[in-house]
Amino acid sequence: MNVAFLVAPEGVEQVELTDPWQAVKEAGGTPVLVSTDSGTVRAFHHLDRADTFPVDKVVGGTGVSEYDALVLPGGVANPDALRLDERAVAFVRGFFDAGKPVAAICHAPWTLVEADVVRGRTLTSWPSLRTDIRNAGGKWVDEPVKVCTAGPTTLVTSRKPDDLKAFREAFLAVFRRVPHP
Repeated sequence: MNVAFLVAPEGVEQVELTDPWQAVKEAGGTPVLVSTDSGTVRAFHHLDRADTFPVDKVVGGTGVSEYDALVLPGGVANPDALRLDERAVAFVRGFFDAGKPVAAICHAPWTLVEADVVRGRTLTSWPSLRTDIRNAGGKWVDEPVKVCTAGPTTLVTSRKPDDLKAFREAFLAVFRRVPHP
């Protein structure tokens, strides 16, 4: 199971990257850090600078066909930067076009809104995104994790770091059902 983790060069919430990353590794999968620039990405603990992580692949130099699934970690600045990058938005949209599962936590659904893939979907997120999700045609719910199968792509969403255990369990259950060539 090859899983792309898409993040901006700066602003990802560290625990929302490292916890799901470790879960994929422990499940026998291969997590791949994809970003809009090469080098490293700077994570944050809320508003405080945290660790850096090496980028494995750059959007534009990799494609959806290389992965079985996508994880979108949150952080306020991370998805805001991603949704301004056309290549990142197209990469996300590509998973939906290919019917491959996507998991997004906290503020990450902002990138989904930009990719125009929430219409007709039920999802959760950090509460401040609820109006954006509704305006994009989605239904927002306040639940620790939501698995939406209303479409060829299963979408797993979660609200915040406190929900990481439920998020992990839900997206791993979905990702395990994906046929691997």
